[in-house]
Amino acid sequence: MKTLSQWLSEYGESHQNETNKLIHWICVPLIFFSVLALLYSIKLPWEIGGYQVNVGIIAALVVLFYYATLSLSLSVGMLLFIAVCVWICSLLEEMNILSLWQIALIIFVLAWIGQFYGHKVEGKKPSFLKDLQFLMIGPAWLMSFVYKKLGIAV
Repeated sequence: MKTLSQWLSEYGESHQNETNKLIHWICVPLIFFSVLALLYSIKLPWEIGGYQVNVGIIAALVVLFYYATLSLSLSVGMLLFIAVCVWICSLLEEMNILSLWQIALIIFVLAWIGQFYGHKVEGKKPSFLKDLQFLMIGPAWLMSFVYKKLGIAV
């Protein structure tokens, strides 16, 4: 199994162009959010403490376990990011402008268009075409920059 450093280094190889990096700072969190929101929209027939369980929360726990296997430190940052995503999902459901899944689908499509444009500018294929695990490494790659800025080791 690759270490976090190996994953981040390999991911970074196809993310050198400043425009592509900027696009990734916008689109990777939006894609992460949109997938979580789509899954959050799938309600399960159970409640825990008055909170209806959904597929998004279960998926988030699995994702956090994956990040914890790479880095406990990183998983804390991802937990905070996931918590914000869940909070936004909850707010959007309360606002009831559109269904959460509709909002998530729009964000998902637009963010992927941005991602592919960024890779066109970069001149390199997206990493996930080589290995699907890179879909999970993108958010970790961004979080590693946040950690570096804050002086926190991943």
